[in-house]
Amino acid sequence: MKEITAKVLLSSVKQPDTWFGLKYNMNLYIGCQHQCIYCDSRSECYRIEDFNNEVLVKANALELLRQELAHKRIKGTIGTGSMNDPYMSLEKQLNVTGRALQIIAEYRFPVHIITKGDLVVRDVDILSDINRVYAAVSFTITTADDDLAKKLEPGAPSPTARFQAMQALAARGILTGITMMPILPYLEDNEANITAIISRAHDAGASYILPGFGMTLRDRQRDYYYHKLDKLFPGLSHEYERRFGTQYDCVANQSRQLQQLFRRLCERYGIATRLKPYQPETPSQLGLW
Repeated sequence: MKEITAKVLLSSVKQPDTWFGLKYNMNLYIGCQHQCIYCDSRSECYRIEDFNNEVLVKANALELLRQELAHKRIKGTIGTGSMNDPYMSLEKQLNVTGRALQIIAEYRFPVHIITKGDLVVRDVDILSDINRVYAAVSFTITTADDDLAKKLEPGAPSPTARFQAMQALAARGILTGITMMPILPYLEDNEANITAIISRAHDAGASYILPGFGMTLRDRQRDYYYHKLDKLFPGLSHEYERRFGTQYDCVANQSRQLQQLFRRLCERYGIATRLKPYQPETPSQLGLW
């Protein structure tokens, strides 16, 4: 861990954001302890030099957040979790995310969190406060198999722990669901896995599931992923090279059939396939007297 000083905390999100309805994006950390073998943040375009060995903490993040929120004229959803996990194990000691949420609650901004961390349950009271405006928590779950997840996401809590955290948040009225992406070709792209994720999501009170049937690969991310595949699943990297070459988009096997299965199961369980974003209240029009 190393502390750095940031110049800006909240970045504007290109509009419209059709996935999560974000207006602003917030990264309190650079780097991630979960070390998922497929993580796109290893790519050169993000300019994170030592993603595998170092986590940078923005020492002045809370000060910046307060200053920037005080001057924001448009109240839109603040997203966090796109470049790292705000609830990695380091957060348990530092509580940067928890303290940031307290400031967001104070300024009455909506929030959306993406995480693999069950530590988010620690902040359920703060999220309940924010939820008077809008709060949503999306758990990334790409496999329901704890043993497989341990290989693919070695530093993250198990899928079982994530489903339990989801259930705890849903019980408190927090909008919660799943980002079911990436679905890794040859490892997770099978009917049994998709069925298990959706079934357990329903049991845990998920309101929505956002799917992505495949993965993306580029430069350093691809090199690292293939290196890990060679260790964990010998021979599988050759299948990727044969089928995808240097493609950026790597579509899951039987993608069309899996999408059809996904839609059928979500319809059966009453789970939405889109996230309902924050809608700002419009003041009621005064009548003429």
